[in-house]
Amino acid sequence: MAWLNGGTAPGINRAPPIASVAARSTGAEPGIRLEQVTELADQDRDRVAHPRHRLYGELASWWPLISPPEEYAEEAAFAASLLRTANPPARTVLELGSGGGNNAFHLKNEFEMTLVDLSDEMLRVSRQLNPDCDHLRGDMRTLRLGRSFDAVFVHDAIDYMITEADLRDAAGTAYEHCRQGGVAVLVPDNIAENFEPSTDYGGQDAPDGRGARYLSWSSDPDPTDTRTHADYAFLLRETDGVVEVVHDTHEFGLFPRALWLRVLSDVGFRARSVAEVTTENRPPREFFVGTRV
Repeated sequence: MAWLNGGTAPGINRAPPIASVAARSTGAEPGIRLEQVTELADQDRDRVAHPRHRLYGELASWWPLISPPEEYAEEAAFAASLLRTANPPARTVLELGSGGGNNAFHLKNEFEMTLVDLSDEMLRVSRQLNPDCDHLRGDMRTLRLGRSFDAVFVHDAIDYMITEADLRDAAGTAYEHCRQGGVAVLVPDNIAENFEPSTDYGGQDAPDGRGARYLSWSSDPDPTDTRTHADYAFLLRETDGVVEVVHDTHEFGLFPRALWLRVLSDVGFRARSVAEVTTENRPPREFFVGTRV
């Protein structure tokens, strides 16, 4: 799944946001706390411009059962192989749209992760999973932290960029936070060349009796625009056995390979695409890699 500037929702099933961020020697201006270096007016505007998805708000506590972190191990390992192409080798990584922190759970074993997401509720989930990582609230289109990183990672939250302007803004944010020789790795669930309407399902149970199951249904109502549509049905069982049914609707951007490469090139990266190597029973994703030269 690609989840609102925050994590994951196009096909939720993947098997388909350190110490204080206060100024460090890696580039922040002395005396500035990075938690404060965000554009709150723009973030408020973006909350109005984009629907409030229930999954990232009132349902966020269910995220670990809907999309458990262990399902991200293989994909995170492949992403790490591309993050390692930074020269000199990457140590610090900024993840935009980090959601519940499932990728960071694996990547933090090798990299020092700073996690950014638009949803306070998803950041709360990620802090429980990754208490050793820095977490900041911010929008990937407008965020400016005043420091650079060895690499920038954007998982399928990039799918919430539903216009070319959105995509350019997010790519610009990645470029602004990437040091020379660093890399940005962007991972859409689909590009125009490989999108097919589909259904997916998953979920699991917790030891305390809670359980979650989901069904997703994706479609492309208007093939002439840059958007796809997905409906999600969630069945959520509380510890007392009561089950709630929730419906959530999401829109995702869909762009051709050539546009992805052009956008990355236009903001300043040397761009390439890499076909994912996966053992999962699904088509491989296309990873877009930008090197700041």
